[in-house]
Amino acid sequence: MQVLGIDIGGTGIKGAPVDVATGQLVTDRKKILTPHPATPDAVTAVVKELAGQFDWTGPIGATFPGVVTDGTVRTAANVDKSWIDHDAADSFGKAIGAEVTVVNDADAAGIAEMTFGAGKDERGTALMLTFGTGVGSALFTGGILVPNTEFGHIEIRGKDAEKRASEHAKETHEWGWKDWTQRVEEYMQRMEALLAPDLIIVGGGISKESEKWVPRIKGVRARIVPAVMHNDAGIAGAAMAVTGSATAK
Repeated sequence: MQVLGIDIGGTGIKGAPVDVATGQLVTDRKKILTPHPATPDAVTAVVKELAGQFDWTGPIGATFPGVVTDGTVRTAANVDKSWIDHDAADSFGKAIGAEVTVVNDADAAGIAEMTFGAGKDERGTALMLTFGTGVGSALFTGGILVPNTEFGHIEIRGKDAEKRASEHAKETHEWGWKDWTQRVEEYMQRMEALLAPDLIIVGGGISKESEKWVPRIKGVRARIVPAVMHNDAGIAGAAMAVTGSATAK
């Protein structure tokens, strides 16, 4: 079964058809920059354009960078606040002319990694952390997802953790790998104190350079591994959400 997966981020909106049985992208992904301001109308127009580039008529899954319940957005930290309480699934569906399933972006990435990637054989507690415009999180226990955790917004030193540990923060403050990794390590230590994960999977675009920073993290007991699917995990997980996947196979 093939499903079009669309991954909406604070910087870019990307998508591709996905073979949900393997998690593999069927074609090269396409990307359009996230509009600013990222209002519901503006983002919906981009989602419609992206779907049109594939001439897609089948099922569609989409992610959103915030809490999503039954297709409705509940939080919007890195996009326009007018998204709050907006029915994203309904807007996307009407614009494209197809049914669209919408889920939290980190949850989608976590589902893909736990099914096909770095967490495939993990049956303990696994925590997926995505470092990008913000910090996304997905928590699994026994392979089952605990949805919409949003641990990037816990407070560290008086600020949202993602203001210190995201890739965006690294670029904004021009931190080198050492300085940024110290902040990531402090964040992971807090997560470990709260959740005691057996495994931490690090994702987002910066996971492609994991060799530059993961080995620097010494004060965390959990195994830390880079995401296998990198930035394709969100696309794959969005597609898998259409089939109701919430467990690691």
